[in-house]
Order: sequence, then structure tokens, then C-alpha cells
Amino acid sequence: MIILDTGAVAALATGHKTLSLLAGNMALSPGEQLCVPALCLMRAEADDEGAGRRILAFSSVAVDPLNLSASLSVGTMIRDGYGGPDTCHALFCALPRAEFTGMSILLTETEAAYPPGVVTVDINSPGMLGFH
Repeated sequence: MIILDTGAVAALATGHKTLSLLAGNMALSPGEQLCVPALCLMRAEADDEGAGRRILAFSSVAVDPLNLSASLSVGTMIRDGYGGPDTCHALFCALPRAEFTGMSILLTETEAAYPPGVVTVDINSPGMLGFH
């Protein structure tokens, strides 16, 4: 699963070239979607009016809701100092879950915001799409 945190969501909403290409390629692959945590989408919209609508226009985007169990886990992460609500929701989405058994990749502008063990990729790294 590929997850976009707030920075990646904001970048995609403003036309980040590599993320736009990724979103377009994902739309052409049946069953492939970019996961956007609801709190990351909320934060991007709060910072930039219309960002949410621009993100939801991509057919490859699926919003991960903040359901009851997620809200408890995210709240615990916030209390334990892992970051703000949006960062912790992205972290929650990147953790292993019953409904997804593969490895999650978290696309971000701030790899240092996440603890060791979480697979993060800087959206501005030259190798993001396999080019070096």
C-alpha cells in the first residue's frame, strides 16, 4: 500500500510532477490506489482551500477513514509523542493491518518525522520512481 502523508498530499494537490505521474499510473492499474489518511486530507485542506477537492479528483486516491479503532490508536500515538494528528494517522496507516498484508510505503517530505522501521520515501528524492 502506498500512503501519502500531509506533505505529499499538499504536493500532489499543487501539481508535484512525480506524484502526479504516480497517481496517473496508479489509475491505469486495476485495484491499485494511493491511500490518503483522512486527517492528512483534512490538514491539507485546512492549509490550502480546495486542496481536498483537487486530491479527490484523482481516481487512484482512496481516503482511509478515522474509524473508532483508528481514533484510539492515533490518540495513543499523539499522547506518546509520535507527532500531530495527521502524522500519527499516516503512521497508523503504515502499520501492518489485517486488511492489507503487504509492505506499506509512506510518501513524505519529512522522513525524519517517522520512527525507525517505517518505510518512508522522500517525495523529492531522485529515486522515487526508480530513476537515479
